[in-house]
Amino acid sequence: MSQSSPAETQDSGSLDDPLPPGLDPEVFRRLGYRAVDIATAHLAGMRDRDVYTPMTPEERSRLMDRPVPAAGMDPETILDTFEREILPFPMGNGHPRFFGWVNSPPAPIGVIADLLAAALDPSCAGGDHAAIYVERAAVRWLMDLVGFPAEGSMGLLVSGGSMASLTCIAAARHRAALEDGWNDREEGLQGQRPLMTLYMSSEGHTTLVKAAELLGLGSGAVRVIPSRDDLRMDVDALRARIRADREAGHRPFCVAASAGTVSTGVIDDLDALADLCTEEGLWLHVDGAYGALGVLDDRLAARYRGLDRVDSLALDPHKWMSIPVECGCALVRHESLLRDTFSLVPPYVRTEANRGIGGLPWYSEYGFQQTRGFRALKLWMTLLHTGRDTLAAMVSRHVELAHRLAELVEASTDLELMATGDLSIVCFRYVPLTMPLAEEELDALNKAIMEEVQSGGEAFLTQATVRGRFVLRANVLHHATTEDDLEALLGTVQRTGSRLADEIGAW
Repeated sequence: MSQSSPAETQDSGSLDDPLPPGLDPEVFRRLGYRAVDIATAHLAGMRDRDVYTPMTPEERSRLMDRPVPAAGMDPETILDTFEREILPFPMGNGHPRFFGWVNSPPAPIGVIADLLAAALDPSCAGGDHAAIYVERAAVRWLMDLVGFPAEGSMGLLVSGGSMASLTCIAAARHRAALEDGWNDREEGLQGQRPLMTLYMSSEGHTTLVKAAELLGLGSGAVRVIPSRDDLRMDVDALRARIRADREAGHRPFCVAASAGTVSTGVIDDLDALADLCTEEGLWLHVDGAYGALGVLDDRLAARYRGLDRVDSLALDPHKWMSIPVECGCALVRHESLLRDTFSLVPPYVRTEANRGIGGLPWYSEYGFQQTRGFRALKLWMTLLHTGRDTLAAMVSRHVELAHRLAELVEASTDLELMATGDLSIVCFRYVPLTMPLAEEELDALNKAIMEEVQSGGEAFLTQATVRGRFVLRANVLHHATTEDDLEALLGTVQRTGSRLADEIGAW
């Protein structure tokens, strides 16, 4: 067995000293101050560092292969290790030139809230303590921000959009089963029943397929509806597929729309989909994990018409709101149905609001988790800090920056605009002036550009597939991103593309 070095081993001290994991209050204070100093320097010095720094194999191995120490390490040494082996290699999303995926920087007040929530360390399965009421308040604020009706509804915080959609579609499945005279919770999906079918756009998130698989529906029950030229779900094609499934003896039960796809930021025609789902008796779920907050931009509000008519909505405060991960939210219009979908408590002994001393109904009755962390504090504190107006202004600014980025692409002779959605995402590609390339060659070139830009450290962007083509994708989500950062991103892409194209030409 390996031995810890003397410098890494805690002094055993006297019998009156607290044993790990306990800490003397003064030691805790000193460590806390140092940790705050580390975090402050990290956040304040972001622009002075590369956006992303790849780790060497040795650096990865040092983290993964270290054995559990036989004796505990001194806390100061642990912070030294963090500064040396972890802090220099962040994901990059804290940098204003990070344009990848849908990852925002952390709101500083949310970072502080995470520390305070961990100090309280409540289990938010339920009960009569402050964390429960904070979550109720924060979720109600989210409903208000996006225009989701609060009366008769229920919402709970989950890890992210994947779990939010899984929670909502489970409720949709349960309703469909009850409408057909059976109980999916009691009988499962083992019997010979009509295939339950779920509908999503070709631009929808693949986590919807994963939800169908985990719920026992199978990926074969997912109907991928083609998108129109504007990349929105084709409502006429959806109506035809529902009709065909009914004629085939299947059981359509849910339509999953998007309020801001993660590839291009497109918002489906929610109003038309709400009309169709009402006509067909289907549950309308909306994946708004990234884009639901776009409704705060008055110029975009009309795009969200119909959002107040949906049965469920998934949204991620840890995306556009910059809440430190994890913080997703599932909103469902039918509180009692959501409770019946997950509760293991018989109705006659269930806690009721304002009755007895049990507090509000337990969150563990509305989702899969029993033990739940205090996610709500960072959301609650961040919303108190920003307020609606500041949040709306940030969303509008990001949309404006995306429009500016699209203009810069269109003004360039060696960049091609491939898609602009409704929100803060721009898709484009590099097209060399010096040589004609086939589409497959352009795909390969732009993939190589992306990989080199990511590892180079000047900026960071990712990719999407738009109409079958590989494209570079930039998502503006950082509160400190400026037009200079946009120009730096495109300059990095152009320089990298020119060099790689010259290398191809030399072949």
